[in-house]
Amino acid sequence: MADAKKITRRLLKHYPEPKLALHFKTPLELLVATMLSAQCTDARVNEVTASLFKKYKKAGDYARANPARLEQEIRSTGFYKNKAKAVINCCTALETRHKGRVPATLEALVELPGVGRKTANMVLGNAFGKAAIAVDTHVLRVSNRLGLVHAGDAEKAETALMQRVPEGQWTAFSNAVILHGRQVCTARKPNCCACPLYDLCDWPEKPGCD
Repeated sequence: MADAKKITRRLLKHYPEPKLALHFKTPLELLVATMLSAQCTDARVNEVTASLFKKYKKAGDYARANPARLEQEIRSTGFYKNKAKAVINCCTALETRHKGRVPATLEALVELPGVGRKTANMVLGNAFGKAAIAVDTHVLRVSNRLGLVHAGDAEKAETALMQRVPEGQWTAFSNAVILHGRQVCTARKPNCCACPLYDLCDWPEKPGCD
């Protein structure tokens, strides 16, 4: 089994103070941006939210939004009909259950329509500063390749990583692994020979690098 503490230390040395690529100023903005980021690049989401966040500033603004208009405003993020419905339903729940405020607990967040554990942990870790491991496709892929986990689904990977990565570094670890998965340990052609974790990686398919 790979050494989680060594990997975390080296990751955070290579990606000091790693941040999400999504632009946000409030927990609500990050919640909406993360929901829009499904099957979409962060760069495209940032383009959309630059104007969206100026118009919709509170949960109630989304809850009372005209669905057809919101669909067009987020159209370029893809799956816009489903995303608009999810955002409206989520923010309606925020209004009715939490007085329009984004809750700061995993339990309350995952009860919101359209919010899964990944989105909830993204918000907890990056908007509220709480220890949280968010497992997206990059974290799942890279963690398995490194040998940190042997899990086929995100929730099992999250549980395993919580047991192995120091709690105080959970959020930074997640953010760093996302960056690493995009820049180096990509899905199709990972650049293993340029990887700062090469000697710590258990992936049997990694090439020999001189």
